[in-house]
Amino acid sequence: MQNKKMKPEDIPFGYLLSDVTLLFRKHFDRRAVRFGLTRAQWRAIKMLHHRAEDLRQTELAEFLEMEPIAVGRVIDRLQAAGFVERRPDPKDRRAWRLHLTPRARAVIDDMQDIGRGLRKDATAGISAEELSQALAVIGRIKDNLQALDQAETGGE
Repeated sequence: MQNKKMKPEDIPFGYLLSDVTLLFRKHFDRRAVRFGLTRAQWRAIKMLHHRAEDLRQTELAEFLEMEPIAVGRVIDRLQAAGFVERRPDPKDRRAWRLHLTPRARAVIDDMQDIGRGLRKDATAGISAEELSQALAVIGRIKDNLQALDQAETGGE
């Protein structure tokens, strides 16, 4: 980059964000491999643990900001591995409610420790104030992009 003052729209930060995301995922996967869970599977378990069990797959998909069909595949794998069970929805016989199994509950603390450790390693040498400011800016970028989605879809 040249030393001249750049406008925000001229700064190619998308590649950097993508690289950071890929590296974070790679290191998380390396640390979590012993549990046999992918990041997507861990996110689903974590969301069920923190938000509330007894969610429908469509509700979980909304929380995870994923397509319902993709979440369905994640849940299929989690169910096959014994981490999640589907129970019939008493109010809608076409729907299923998701519940964590004891196997999932047994790994939650360890998986959270992996996340905390990776965040600690990734933010080494960065002050809390710097990180807070960076997250605020990234949050605003996300808000701007979500507003574009709303504008493009007519606010659906």
